[in-house]
Amino acid sequence: MTPVGRVGSPAPRPPVADQRKQNIIGVLVDAIDYGATVSQVIAAAVDGRPMTVAALAVHGVMTSHIDREFGARVNSFDLVVPDGQPVRWAMNLIHRTALRERVYGPTLMLRVCDAAQRQGVGIYLYGSSEATVSRLRDTLQVKFPELSISGISPSRFRSLSPAEKEDVVDRIRRSGARVTFVGLGCPRQEIWAYEYREALQMPIIAVGAAFDFHAGVVKQAPAWMQAKGLEWLYRLRTEPRRLWRRYLLLNPWYLALVVAQRTRLRRFDIIEADQITERSYG
Repeated sequence: MTPVGRVGSPAPRPPVADQRKQNIIGVLVDAIDYGATVSQVIAAAVDGRPMTVAALAVHGVMTSHIDREFGARVNSFDLVVPDGQPVRWAMNLIHRTALRERVYGPTLMLRVCDAAQRQGVGIYLYGSSEATVSRLRDTLQVKFPELSISGISPSRFRSLSPAEKEDVVDRIRRSGARVTFVGLGCPRQEIWAYEYREALQMPIIAVGAAFDFHAGVVKQAPAWMQAKGLEWLYRLRTEPRRLWRRYLLLNPWYLALVVAQRTRLRRFDIIEADQITERSYG
């Protein structure tokens, strides 16, 4: 078994140009759509190849920008898809990628589950509370009756010991799953995916609030608000105490940085790190 907690050299990946990765304030985001994302995930699952996928909205991009060590992790991911409309708009504005739609984490999860059902690929659900992940499993089983949900594990909401990490790896691998969805919230889920990538040898997809949304614990914004990039306003109204700093401070800062990059008032180098220290979440 590949040791967990000791990060070796990352596996070789195609050149950045081949993946159409673009620099958004120092964070590499893929110019990609749902179809290509799902296709790559399922291909890696069938082949038993490790793969890390993150769906980043403004909060994730800004967290990567501010915390350069975290940003280096994200920039090592195989796919970083534009989850938020403002991220998609920045891709089109700065790099003229002509993306017609974002790759929204909750929708991506459903599309991967649909493809996994058709291909006979089992999935694993890791994260959130026991009640939420159980409800999520039941909801997905109703939506996709032939989908193999190989196992579920709630978060322990703390760092895990080396023995506990090995137990997590063993449990997921013994389940027979070929894709793992992680719902720990940003940045915990991306750190988890980075840490477990080589040990699990399968696609790990960080989808954040998708667990809560599909389990019916948190309501999603209306479709028209999502289309206009106003999902943040809806969530701020529903959870003001928890989210006000995220949206009222980070959103204007993000906008200013994107404008600075577009007008070439500021250059943003790709965030890299020669050495990344261990940070683990369970």
